Amino acid sequence: MTHLITPTALRHHVDLLQFDELKASAQYALELDDEQYFSWPLLALACAHLGEREAAESACLEAEKYLKAGKLDTDAQVDLAGVYCLFLRVDDAISLLEAALLAEAEHGLALARLAWCKLFINEREQARSLYEKSASLNPERLPIWSGLSRVCLELKDDQAAQDSLDKGIAQFRAIFHELSEQTAQQFTEQFRVLQLEIWVNSHNLANAEEWLEQRKASLEEKDWSKLAIHYSKLLAGQGLHDAAEEMLKRGLKHYPQNIEMMTSFAELAHLLGRIPQTVKLYKRVIACANKQDLPTAHYWLQLSSTLLHTNSEWARKATEKATRLIEYMQESDDLSIHQIKLLELQAKNALAQVESQEQHFDKARALFESILAEHAYYLPALQGLGNMEMQQGNIEQAISLFERVKKIDPVKGHSSLISARQFPDDEVTLTRLEKLARQSSMEGVVRSGLLLQLASAWEKRKVYDKAFELAFDANESSKNLLKYDPVEHRNKCARVRYAFSKSLYEHRPNYNVTSSLPVFVLGMPRSGTTLVEQILAGHSDIFGAGELGVIPSRIQGLNRWERHVGSGRQYPDCVDDLSLQVREGIANGILDELKELAEDDKPNARHVVDKLPHNFENVGFIKFFFPNAKIISVRRDPRDIALSNYFTDYQAKHGGMGFAYDMMHIGEQLADHNMMMHHWHNVFPGEILEINYEDVVSDTEGSAKKMLDYIGVDWEPEVLNFNELDRTVKTASVWQVRQPIYKTAMAKWKRYEAYLAPLIKGTNAKIKTTPITDMISLPEAGLLQAGVAFYKEKQLDKAEYELKKLLHHIPEHAAANAVLSLIYVQKGHLADATPLLERSVSVCPWNQNWSQDLAQLYRLQGDLDKAKTVKLGKEMLEVESEITELHDGFEQLTSLTNEL
Repeated sequence: MTHLITPTALRHHVDLLQFDELKASAQYALELDDEQYFSWPLLALACAHLGEREAAESACLEAEKYLKAGKLDTDAQVDLAGVYCLFLRVDDAISLLEAALLAEAEHGLALARLAWCKLFINEREQARSLYEKSASLNPERLPIWSGLSRVCLELKDDQAAQDSLDKGIAQFRAIFHELSEQTAQQFTEQFRVLQLEIWVNSHNLANAEEWLEQRKASLEEKDWSKLAIHYSKLLAGQGLHDAAEEMLKRGLKHYPQNIEMMTSFAELAHLLGRIPQTVKLYKRVIACANKQDLPTAHYWLQLSSTLLHTNSEWARKATEKATRLIEYMQESDDLSIHQIKLLELQAKNALAQVESQEQHFDKARALFESILAEHAYYLPALQGLGNMEMQQGNIEQAISLFERVKKIDPVKGHSSLISARQFPDDEVTLTRLEKLARQSSMEGVVRSGLLLQLASAWEKRKVYDKAFELAFDANESSKNLLKYDPVEHRNKCARVRYAFSKSLYEHRPNYNVTSSLPVFVLGMPRSGTTLVEQILAGHSDIFGAGELGVIPSRIQGLNRWERHVGSGRQYPDCVDDLSLQVREGIANGILDELKELAEDDKPNARHVVDKLPHNFENVGFIKFFFPNAKIISVRRDPRDIALSNYFTDYQAKHGGMGFAYDMMHIGEQLADHNMMMHHWHNVFPGEILEINYEDVVSDTEGSAKKMLDYIGVDWEPEVLNFNELDRTVKTASVWQVRQPIYKTAMAKWKRYEAYLAPLIKGTNAKIKTTPITDMISLPEAGLLQAGVAFYKEKQLDKAEYELKKLLHHIPEHAAANAVLSLIYVQKGHLADATPLLERSVSVCPWNQNWSQDLAQLYRLQGDLDKAKTVKLGKEMLEVESEITELHDGFEQLTSLTNEL
């Protein structure tokens, strides 16, 4: 290997992207002679490209010693600048490269790397000029042509980009015989991808898709699938997420067992907020990998990440499964020891994330710190621990961790620091971050979360026009991913008001559950609900539980039940069918859940606060189950509410916050909120306390006394120390609740008055809804429940009577038809039973038991041909026994009579 010791030989590895070989050769050179200073920057460069951050940092420090001692020549300085580029230490790289070019004006590699730096800081024309000069000096350096092509793409000069790519391909062909198979493959893939980028950038999708189709016949599956995946990412980067999805579907139709395309499809589905579909796709990935005898631990970890914020229990199971699999792994052709160690690290971090999500903070901290003790540069652990410290109010510790993140990844570091209200001091950094935020990715043409954080930074600098421009661009991009329908929301609110009218409570009184344990703080998001809850939680008798899903989850439970019985109804239409017994059971279940939440911190709490803002839509539901529940409605200047929502990154584009990305939609939501609260005050006069955010800020003590008196607890001055509470906060207000009362958020709208016309239009427009003509009012609750109970007691006439009353109002009710058919069978009226059961099966074809009953009924009547035509229901989705431990989104349904 002595012939590899020369600097020229080592740098040849760089040109050919042979970083494993470069690392080995540089280490060998240093073993032979530690005075070969040029090897240190090259070793750092190799390790950085291989993702070995700690080794790269160590080698970089050695190189910097020799740089300070004046022992690195111009070439070595350019090599060290390459390391700085990979570390995103752009200013350091520019200083070194400019010094190198003063010493050697026609240093081709220095020119190319300085071009990259200029492109990074948004000086595109300079970057183009530098790349062109470098290419004229060193046309054999293939990466230079790729760089020149990309800078032309950013300058919207598609033809120049194509010309540069063509010249690069010509050079590639000229030296092809000198390249190893691996290097030739790397450049081939690089140029193919760049060609796709040029076509997509110039909106020439027909060329791209025809070219991809032609390559199916000539490329192996793994090579073609890489191109298809990259093409789908490019489409997503242009905001064409539907086209990206269609591309992956077409690819999977051609290669149905291709794991890489399935995984990309899962990532896209996750980005689009389709969690059940994402889970299903990862299960399919795992099943295919098992069939192909491939390792699956990585996919279990991806599944864990998908489930983390929706069901931490399932996420834990997925992590534990991955950990068990990793324990039995050995080095093989599929995985190296390094890859196995990386998987162990990922699994440990995934478990830490689960523990943090479940608020087992001591366990989570121990895991995060254990990871960082061995791998100080592991970003997921640094960010995970930093975010957890933020949630717990340990702001200084969080900032310290985010500073460490910034040294490794400036974009992620600055993003995290801005969330902790640590803004960059200079406009140059903000401009660079904006350029990165405007680079297309799977998310779309911009990274909306980073743009919103930059909007906050410019607002801090009082450059309000720039702040609003960034917020507008972020929200416009996010809207492409949304399925929010303001008309649908408005109609839903109208149905809620119709269902929860005064007459409901007159005909369905509830005297059984008298508990005053629940306290609901609600209002428009960003109205001050977090501040109100924080004040209340300072009282010794009150536990603040944060934003809970107890009410929405019960509503979804009602919807599942109605699907289960095939009633054709859903919430809120179905509430009039809830018997007193059922309501009592649901209410007590909620109370048990609330008590359990308070058990560790305040086991003797007399009240538990749920501060889910959108419960303003669910006041009727709450009072239906808890007549004595206390409800505090928080109000705030609607213009300030609107702007606070518009500038907030909810990271939940596909959930209930879909309105927050459009000023007119925010205005319409504000109007809907007002109408809902007007309705609830009419239905429950004097039972809901209105509190104004501005009053809380200007007279905190007076507002606190009013709220505590309404709840029914004695005054405690400790509630005024709300910012000192030791409790976890996960909402968008995670930073604010750690601060004392501040008034800077009041009348914020005046800074942006010029941009509020859409908001005002949406707020003041006449509220129009679809006329409600399909909501049925049942004369009494629990008719199905009563009918089934009589049937099980063999009181068939009484059961028939109850079920017929229900079918009089809902003729297509599948469960009622099914049970009534069984009654007729027992009475010997087979002909009358048949159409009833046929109706049940047509409404619920997935119910295997009803299908079997219908087939048997046909046989009893001697109609064997018809019996054979009945399609028996199949179990929904089972991949393998371990996977079924994770809920697959479907319920295994059984015969209603057997269940009840």
